[in-house]
Amino acid sequence: MYVRDARNRDEAWLLDHIEAMGLDETAFRSRDYVIAVEEESNVRAGFGRIRVHSTDDGEVCELTSIGVVDGWRRQGVGAHVIERLVDGAEAEGFDVVYALTSEHEFLSQFGFEGLAVEDLPGRLHTRLEGKRDSADPDAVPLRIATDGFRMPDRLRERFKTAAEAEAEPEEAPPESPEDFGIDPEEATYKYDTS
Repeated sequence: MYVRDARNRDEAWLLDHIEAMGLDETAFRSRDYVIAVEEESNVRAGFGRIRVHSTDDGEVCELTSIGVVDGWRRQGVGAHVIERLVDGAEAEGFDVVYALTSEHEFLSQFGFEGLAVEDLPGRLHTRLEGKRDSADPDAVPLRIATDGFRMPDRLRERFKTAAEAEAEPEEAPPESPEDFGIDPEEATYKYDTS
């Protein structure tokens, strides 16, 4: 399992999963994403995005649209996507990264801390309101210094051995006469024995 930059051919897959998970796809650009991939099968397991906002005081970096595909959850995939995003932000010269999400408990294990809405850079105020109105009504602002990210050992170990879990087969509901357009109260049958 590894995390790589998204490629143009990942665009349709990303858009499908972002929509299915109800994540934010505002100003979508596939080149802003990273994707977790299983090495042997080349199956995509998770993704996330850096979004850079220009402000009067410079640029602000936000982590957004982070998702893990069913069957890959609870194996450190999301943690490694976030780590790659924070490392990428640091490489681009950002000292602080922001996240606007209701998943604050998950992010706090990496060193993200909550902050007051009034302490957000101006551009992120509007962004938070937009997220609350659409994709994530319970979103709160978080931030982390890019050099303050820490990966729990348990998540590092899970990621090393991550494997797609078998999906539970959906049990088909029993078929009824109504499924075939038959009204059992009115139907007569050719070989009625009553």
